[in-house]
Amino acid sequence: MINLLIADDHTLVRKGLKQILLENPDIGIIDEAKEGKDVVQKINKNAYDLVLLDISLPGRSGIEVLKQIKSLKPELPVLMLSMYPERQYAVRSLRAGASGYLTKESAPSELIEAIKRVVKGRRYITSTLAEQLALELDKKAPASPHEALSDREYQILCLIASGNTTREIAEGLSLSVKTISTYRARLLKKMGMTNNAQLTHYAIKHGLVF
Repeated sequence: MINLLIADDHTLVRKGLKQILLENPDIGIIDEAKEGKDVVQKINKNAYDLVLLDISLPGRSGIEVLKQIKSLKPELPVLMLSMYPERQYAVRSLRAGASGYLTKESAPSELIEAIKRVVKGRRYITSTLAEQLALELDKKAPASPHEALSDREYQILCLIASGNTTREIAEGLSLSVKTISTYRARLLKKMGMTNNAQLTHYAIKHGLVF
């Protein structure tokens, strides 16, 4: 039986995933967590076969939580689940130690298949992501400016380019407006840009938002 932890800040998403998973006879205990600190506390207290982790958690990003999980329990598989397309966060997630990356639009059968695969110690990579990883390996040109951003800076870039205001980003990530403004200033400096319009143009050009 596969015992797992679902980490997502939306109650309806957690309940929906739990209902889907419990229909499979291979799934055993399912625990829930709604933010990063809950995840860390629960993996320290309980033995799980897998963590199903949302990339957009309040306060700390899913990738930050992923890195902490891997530092505490390197052998514990983590499958990232996100509303964002693979092109935005999948490669970063895999680099941080994730065993796979699925979008929330994936079919239930694909989710079950991914869980079974990563529990066996394998990775779950879609054909689209495999192609993207191959392109990453084949790159001979210098890294693009956005690749030098921290995970949080990169997240803020994508949210700005998607049309979110500083206040909306702050509310969505459970951070202060001042904190978001600081991240924005840092990423603008690293990118060599001065305003949101330039960031948005860059993100669209590089396929970071659609």
